[in-house]
Amino acid sequence: MKIKVFLLAMLATVFAATFLAAPVMAESQETDAGAILKAMSDYVGSQKTIELTFDSNIEVITPQLEKIQFTNSGEALLNRPNSLRAHRLGGYADVALFFDGKTVSIQDKHNNGYAQFDAQGSLDQLFDALRAGHGISLPFADLLLTNSYDVLMAEVMEAKYIGHGVINGLECEHLAFRNHDTDWQIWIEAGKRPIPRKLVITSKSINSAPQYTLRVKSWKTDVDLAQDAFVFVPTTGAHKLDHNELIHLDELPQGASEGGSK
Repeated sequence: MKIKVFLLAMLATVFAATFLAAPVMAESQETDAGAILKAMSDYVGSQKTIELTFDSNIEVITPQLEKIQFTNSGEALLNRPNSLRAHRLGGYADVALFFDGKTVSIQDKHNNGYAQFDAQGSLDQLFDALRAGHGISLPFADLLLTNSYDVLMAEVMEAKYIGHGVINGLECEHLAFRNHDTDWQIWIEAGKRPIPRKLVITSKSINSAPQYTLRVKSWKTDVDLAQDAFVFVPTTGAHKLDHNELIHLDELPQGASEGGSK
C-alpha cells in the first residue's frame, strides 16, 4: 500500500510539473523563434548588395481535387536602397524585372514584350507597389525587406522553434508560424550568417491545403556591380505591353486555379 501511495504521489508530482512547465516551454519556443527571425531580418536588412538564385514550387487544386505542382527557377540582384534586377523562368513564363530607382521595366521574354511605369522610392516601396497594383509578385520579396520582421510577424498567432534541419548541406534553424489563413515555415542558416534558406507557406483556407515552397540555392553579398547592372534595354523588335497584360506573367498557366499564398 505504501508503495502504491508513493507511486501515485510521484505521478501526481510529474503531472503537475509537466502541466505547469507547458506554458513556460511554449513561451520559450515563441521567444526563440521570434529572436531567430529577428536576427535574420536584421542581417538581411543590413546587407547593401545581395545576389541570389532560387527554385520555387506552387501547388494548385483542380476542381476534381487533384493537387498539381508547378516549378520555377529564378535569380535576383539588389542594391539598397533602390536598385533591383530579377529574373524568373518557368514552364509558362520567362519574366525579367529591372528597377533603377525611377522606372520599373518588366519584360516578357516569351513574347518579346515589355511594360514600364514610374516607381520612384525604395525597394520596400517597390515591393508594396508591385503587390498592390501591377499583378506582379516576387516570391522572395518579404524576406528582402529592410525590416522583414515586422511584416512577417504582423498577423502571427503562434510561433514555434521546431529544431535543426539541413538545406543544401547547411545546418539551419527550423521555425514554424501560424496565421489565421496560413501556416508557414522557414529554415534559417545557423551561425553568423542567418540567411533564409527555405520557405514553405501552407494555405488553410483552400481545400487540400496547397503549398508554396521557395528554396535558396545560392546567396552572395558585397557584390561588385557593373555600371549598367540595373539598366533595361528592350530587345530588337520588342513591343510595349499594356499594364493589364502583366497579370498573365504568372508562375501558373492561364486558367489554373490558384493554390496557396505567396
